[in-house]
Amino acid sequence: MYQVQDQSIRPLTTAHLAQTMTLLALSNLELRDKILGELAANPALELLEDRVCPACHRHLPQPGPCPACSRPQAEDGPIVFLSPREASYSRRETTGESQPAEREPAAPEDLAVHVLQQLATGLDPADRYLAAYILSSLDEDGFLQDAPVIIARTTRSTLAQVERVLAMIAHADPPGLATPGPRQALLAQLDLQDAASSLTQLARRILDQAFSELGRHEYERIAASLDVPLSRIRQAAAFIQDSLNPYPARAYWGSGRQPQASDPNVYHNPDIQISHSNGDEAAALMVEIFAPVAGWLRVNPMFRQAAPESTEPVSEEWARHLERAALFVKCMQQRNNTMRRMLEILVRQQREFILNGDRFLEPMTRARLATEIGVHESTISRAVSHKSVALPDGRIIPLDRFFDRSLSVRDRIKEMVDQEPRPLTDDEIVDRLRREGIQVARRTVAKYRAIEGILPARLRHRKKDQPAALRV
Repeated sequence: MYQVQDQSIRPLTTAHLAQTMTLLALSNLELRDKILGELAANPALELLEDRVCPACHRHLPQPGPCPACSRPQAEDGPIVFLSPREASYSRRETTGESQPAEREPAAPEDLAVHVLQQLATGLDPADRYLAAYILSSLDEDGFLQDAPVIIARTTRSTLAQVERVLAMIAHADPPGLATPGPRQALLAQLDLQDAASSLTQLARRILDQAFSELGRHEYERIAASLDVPLSRIRQAAAFIQDSLNPYPARAYWGSGRQPQASDPNVYHNPDIQISHSNGDEAAALMVEIFAPVAGWLRVNPMFRQAAPESTEPVSEEWARHLERAALFVKCMQQRNNTMRRMLEILVRQQREFILNGDRFLEPMTRARLATEIGVHESTISRAVSHKSVALPDGRIIPLDRFFDRSLSVRDRIKEMVDQEPRPLTDDEIVDRLRREGIQVARRTVAKYRAIEGILPARLRHRKKDQPAALRV
């Protein structure tokens, strides 16, 4: 009896988890399209267009947030609630409709869309959802966060299906995506090189047998273990460094289609808005999670009442519609609950960053936030992806910037360079940061300087020596 019960519950639980994860990864605009598609395909799903609160379903006769849900729950915590208002309404005068079309910045193409367009002709229709799920689950470097077995279980696919789709993604552009780590990404990129080349074959042997030594530049040890001349090892190492990329998603950033430092100007309508409660800067912050559509999503009660009275073939089809509608409503509620709990902790932790800027960002990881909420880290990654936040000062930033631990250090480096009496070298910047209690390596400073568009010391020195007319 217990086995029968387990078999009947597991598919629904798996479908619930998979659909909730998919909905979490969508922005408001994408979620709106998803809801409208479900409404068009499922007669058992209904959208009440009355103006109601998305959380408590109270009728709201006047514009604005729900007076019950937007009431402070704790003295020191933020006020987090689902808002029935659409983000575009409050900002339409200053964004889309007030600007000519030619002046609007174009958002960069998404990496998942870029890969799916390449795979469209060779991908089986049954595998398209699986490919989209995998691509939406990758981390910022393009690596898998879940094992193929877990992906197969979550998406109700076979392991062979998952491995086939992973192989197709790994050999698309940029190559090496959807692999477990840098070594596997480099090996996938080698598959696209000339297999008959002796240099390619040697590079593969090095990656297979001496990857750790390669990272430490221990070329003599590699030469001895592989019984290959040292000159050939150095040549293969140079080939790997110049031709391959251990972090495949970063190659896509470098193309300019998806920049690493997202431009906040590409966001017109934020998914979340943070503002001062009652205009008081000392009061609790008010966090509105905008609903993707106006109204209340529910299972159609008339459809539910009519289902038992229908004929048997029709009744089975209606039962499927009802089950699908109930599952979709439940997944939407779970998505909203996860977003609310996540933002409540995040805004409380990062209040100083929200009010005072990058310098005050508190180090926080997705794993730590996932532990506090009681969910998997990949759930937080999906909840953060493709979301934007409007801050009290009017800036609109990506939600994942709340987890960028480099922001405060980069802000300090920019301040040092702005105030330097003479160009500071990276080593001198490292020393100054260390005296302030910030431990970073010189190569990290160089990377942060490059992200902020700051020239090396020798080039800044030349620029300052130039006449003002030439600098302009």
